[in-house]
Amino acid sequence: MVLLSDAVGATPRGTPLQIAQQPGTTSQDATRAAAARLSQEGLELYQQGTAESLRQAIGKWQEALKLWQQVDEKRLEGMTLLGIGKCLQLLGEKQEALKYYNQALPILRAVGHRGGEATTLNHIGSVYDSLGEKQEALKYYNQSLPIYRAVGDRGGEATTLYNIGSVYDSLGEKQEALKYFNQALPIYRAVGDRGGEANTLNNIGKVYYSLAENQQALKYYNQALPIYRAVGDRGGEATTLNNIGAVYDSLAENQQALEYYNQALPIYRAVGDRGGEATILTNIGGVYDSLGEKQEALKYYNRALPILRAVGDRRIEATTLNNIGLVYNSLGEKQEALKYYNQALPIRRAVGDRGGEATTLNNIGAVYHSLGEKQEALKYYNQALPISRAVEDRGGEAGILFNMASLERSQGNLKQAQTHIQAAIKIVEDLRTKIASQELRTSYFATVQGYYQFYIDLLMQLHKKDPSKGYDALALHISERSRARSLLELLTEANAKIRTGVNPQLLAEEQNLEQQLDARDQLRQELLNKTAPTTTIQNLDKEIADLRSQYQELQTKIRTTSPKYAALKYPEPLKLAQIQQQLDSDTLLLQYSLGKERSYLWAVTPNSINSYELPGREAIETSAGKFKELLRKCQKPGIDCQKLPPEQKAKDFQEITQAATELSQLILAPVSGKLGKKRLVIVADGVLEEIPFTALSEPNQISQLEKSPQAGKSNYQPLLVYHEIVNLPSVTAIATHREDLNKRQAAPKTLAVLADPVFAVDDDRFTGKPPTLGPELNLEQSSLQQSARNLNRAGWGRLPGTRTEAEQILKLVPVSESLHAFDFDANYNLATSPKLKQYRFILFATHGFADPKNPESSGIVLSQINKEGKPNLPSILRLRDIFNLDLGADLVVLSACETGLGKDVQGEGLVGLTRGLMYAGAKSAVVSLWQVNDTATSQLMPQFYTAMLQQKASPITALREAQLKLWQQENWRNPYYWAAFTLQGEWR
Repeated sequence: MVLLSDAVGATPRGTPLQIAQQPGTTSQDATRAAAARLSQEGLELYQQGTAESLRQAIGKWQEALKLWQQVDEKRLEGMTLLGIGKCLQLLGEKQEALKYYNQALPILRAVGHRGGEATTLNHIGSVYDSLGEKQEALKYYNQSLPIYRAVGDRGGEATTLYNIGSVYDSLGEKQEALKYFNQALPIYRAVGDRGGEANTLNNIGKVYYSLAENQQALKYYNQALPIYRAVGDRGGEATTLNNIGAVYDSLAENQQALEYYNQALPIYRAVGDRGGEATILTNIGGVYDSLGEKQEALKYYNRALPILRAVGDRRIEATTLNNIGLVYNSLGEKQEALKYYNQALPIRRAVGDRGGEATTLNNIGAVYHSLGEKQEALKYYNQALPISRAVEDRGGEAGILFNMASLERSQGNLKQAQTHIQAAIKIVEDLRTKIASQELRTSYFATVQGYYQFYIDLLMQLHKKDPSKGYDALALHISERSRARSLLELLTEANAKIRTGVNPQLLAEEQNLEQQLDARDQLRQELLNKTAPTTTIQNLDKEIADLRSQYQELQTKIRTTSPKYAALKYPEPLKLAQIQQQLDSDTLLLQYSLGKERSYLWAVTPNSINSYELPGREAIETSAGKFKELLRKCQKPGIDCQKLPPEQKAKDFQEITQAATELSQLILAPVSGKLGKKRLVIVADGVLEEIPFTALSEPNQISQLEKSPQAGKSNYQPLLVYHEIVNLPSVTAIATHREDLNKRQAAPKTLAVLADPVFAVDDDRFTGKPPTLGPELNLEQSSLQQSARNLNRAGWGRLPGTRTEAEQILKLVPVSESLHAFDFDANYNLATSPKLKQYRFILFATHGFADPKNPESSGIVLSQINKEGKPNLPSILRLRDIFNLDLGADLVVLSACETGLGKDVQGEGLVGLTRGLMYAGAKSAVVSLWQVNDTATSQLMPQFYTAMLQQKASPITALREAQLKLWQQENWRNPYYWAAFTLQGEWR
């Protein structure tokens, strides 16, 4: 069930005070002089903007007011009343402010001060606006607008247009709001009012945010922020930081959201904006709620609530009450949740927050749904849906439709449920396309994966009721729609050569940012080696995060300003017939979708489809997690599995094969009759992407592992024995890849090898002699290097086996057909050189690492120093560099650790080096799922290349043959030694 929560945007910054110039004084009129002096002193205090100075300004102006009344200066009396009202309004004393405005208005009308009249009308409108009386606010704004135009006050005109836009925004009339904001913006710019310009940019961003057009929202917020900073408007700066945080919050980018909220909070406190402070507290509470830290969320909400009540901000008070209800609902305290929702609802109606009203109605419906009161739930959903549509909250509309689909399914109305979920998915697909940034698009898509999983499950339930209608084929198509869509778009852009014709200045900025990132990443490694203070590392991490954010924004700009971008047509995810066209008669596609209650498997050949129901995600994750942990046992620090006693080896092998059999029973046994000896193309999901299917037992194997270690040893037969196994992110991705790559000519030369780089100045290739370290220091260095491997950071030990491996492989190819780079020559410059495009096969035999937090920083470690002992910068071929390569390779092999892993993103899968290689033009890649054994790899790789280069086997056939040879040897029988490497991409 979707429970909608508001990320609160700040209210408009308000109308600037407009006060007439003070009149001249004469020595003969002491009263006038005193009044003028008090008025000026009050103005100076008002301009300081603190709560204390505003109260002092009121005191000065009240004294001046009496004096202006004594000398019967009506015009200045009216303007002073206006000033006092403005101070009171800023202090949150709204009713008191209205009293002064209503005294000022008839006086200013009577003396014909039309500018003052317009300003007073504007301020009265803003008070009613803040009290939630929107129609009353519009009445006053619409009186002030023609007066400002008549007197030629363009600044006042812009302010009123801005305020009218803000009212329409709060009423949910988003297009009308944009119309007024877009009238105000050029006027603010023309009159040089940079503060007004920033306010308008901020509020345009807010409208786009409410329309779920997050990319547009960020564009306007990022224009507003530097202007606020330039004019010294710290409150406006905090507002925009909060709103940027809200965008990231809505995309489930929790850490980035917190970063922006935590920048805004101290600024709000410093400027004394208690309402802004409460807004941030509510938003931080929302982040903790989404992180599952419910009590922490309640703590922040309960800190915000009394502040909001004190300052009279009823709109955000209602939001906070709604969000407290969300927490209690997730804790299972349904009646407590209803209590808070029912407090929020009348307030939202009173202040005219129609979008918020729809949110709370939806949430009340969800509670009744979970309590089994279906008709009551439907009543609330049916109230929420038309309101959500009226205010153009398309994300909210999709959430309500999803909840209605869930309700209909629970009542057995599967076809009605299908109608609702189709409508919901249509909306989220459209919203997704409006986000230009690939990173943000991916984040958004991850937040709506539940919609696709629901639809797949619904279709499979329909298939169970009526197998003849093709619901299983439609479910497979929805599975394709739900996965690797960003990769699909990246491949389309690569095929279109999207970077061709891009502004050279943008490419220069890109290079500059890449150099800054490389330098800071290098510095981070050095600081970790020196055990620098935690605060130093944290500050550097923040700097790196800021640079990454700038880099991502620049990538979006490069893509969207490309001359080829507008003409791009992204391919639609494939349907069954199109999927079958990608397969041959020897190949069986196995596509998985893991769901909470039930998972599904589709087995597809060129002329058939069969589908199977599997256990829910948790059971599969538990079994796969156990298997994965056992496979990685040998990579743990201090464990050398080759030196273990025979009985321990036998026990470990028994445990692994038992786990392989258990997982196989869960995910392969139902399809065992279809496997034969076919090539298996695996489109995995979730944890299964990190599992080597080659090491799973043949399904339905009768396990005798409990009888004795020897029985287990002889009984274990991995899938590898009868099957070639290929991994794909999606079938649509390989189809898109093929469309372009199958047209290109083969690279003219055969093999390029980069191996055995130099990582440290104590390497004997630099010093000319072995390191002269005592045993204790040798032990310390070894420990540091092992820790570096485990952390994928801070230092790299030499891998002597990679040289042996590379030299053996190079013997298979004539010198004229190969390129090799060892030692200092295995460096970044060569790895990014156009020379590599000439080779069909490329091998990187060195360290590699996956960064699960920031996949763009994943990389291949090359020579860290040059022949003079100076550091190479850059020295790591990172994912962002790989995206910029132009390869002609049929196969790239990363003979390194964990190069097949990455950040597991819902809806995208593992985001790591493999997708960069596909984008760069590699037809396929061989990568590893864990830290491989150096000695075993130096045996496996030469056999792999021998089969490819001498026996002309395809890469997948060659990999299987090499892995089989290791499996057949007693020393290397454990899957840890041979199963880490997987082939991803083209198999034909």
